[in-house]
Amino acid sequence: MAMQAIQQVEELERESQRRREAAVAQSKQQLAEAQKAARKLLDDSRAQAEAQVRQMMAQAEERAAKTAEGILVQARQDCEVLKGAAQSRLEGAAASIVEKVVKG
Repeated sequence: MAMQAIQQVEELERESQRRREAAVAQSKQQLAEAQKAARKLLDDSRAQAEAQVRQMMAQAEERAAKTAEGILVQARQDCEVLKGAAQSRLEGAAASIVEKVVKG
């Protein structure tokens, strides 16, 4: 009877060891799967963020181009106004010089 009890205890210990090893293996597998899922989530998030950055940069460049075009148009208009003013002053100055030379 004592021998049978020892054998039962040994069998229970072996079964307990097998269960422990199975639990450790399962834990390692679950950890690996969780790490893989986390890497995929990180990669997906990074790709999404990069796409958003590219879109934001494109929008910013478009706005900057429109702003620059507006500034150029305004600068051209200002130049035309200044040219017109300079031209009218030049004509007046030339007329004044001619008048002084003729009278002079």
